[in-house]
Amino acid sequence: MTTPGSGPAVFDARTLPQNDNVNPYTFAVALDGEWFVQKGKMIAYYGRIKFEALGVGALDRLVTANFNSPLYIQDWIVAQGKGQLLLADRGFDVNSFDLEVGNLTIRAANLLAFQPGLDLKQSIVPGFVTLIGTGKFVAASNGAVHFVEPPIRVDPEALLGWADCPTPCHHFDTKYMRGALGMARRLTGLGGASGEEHQYDFVGAGTVLMQSSEMSIDPNAIPVQGGTASAPPPAQPGIPGLPNIPGRLGRLLQ
Repeated sequence: MTTPGSGPAVFDARTLPQNDNVNPYTFAVALDGEWFVQKGKMIAYYGRIKFEALGVGALDRLVTANFNSPLYIQDWIVAQGKGQLLLADRGFDVNSFDLEVGNLTIRAANLLAFQPGLDLKQSIVPGFVTLIGTGKFVAASNGAVHFVEPPIRVDPEALLGWADCPTPCHHFDTKYMRGALGMARRLTGLGGASGEEHQYDFVGAGTVLMQSSEMSIDPNAIPVQGGTASAPPPAQPGIPGLPNIPGRLGRLLQ
């Protein structure tokens, strides 16, 4: 590793951080056993490490105990062995978090890896998963992560997750949607779904995690003017007088 000020740091297996960030965009897992890893998030590794798809016979017991989300099982693998595992996600910010007998719901696309001490379950909120138990997990965000307490309303694109909170409700600003700007967005589709139109409403005790950007890192999102949005599902009837809201949450008013 070079001395400070003389150039970029050069790491090897001995000098890499242990279960810590290499830089804001890369995290080094000191693997000694097993970790669940989202496909495509491993960029390099040192040591004797192998990767197995979930559902392989030898992993049945591990998967049964710690991965309870059939919707996402094809997106994950298990890293096994001993060495240094480097994780990253397209240059987005990467951070690790520790849960201690905790309960945290996080956007599925942002979760990069987690220890088997945590149990992953499918959230009732579309696009999110829930981690329960004790252990470390690694997540990506578009910008720095901020922790806030309810009561608060959060733009869906900026929401990363929430811990020990009741499941949020949808809040719609009907006055905004019926105004000139809201109607223009509805008719033209420019700008996609907006946080001014629709938010997640959190109440009660707990912590909400927000990224400092309204642009999602979801690989299924498509770019639109002023942000991102997922390809909308087929149109469905809504409530008379209120528009259906396009975006990652689908047609919410039915």
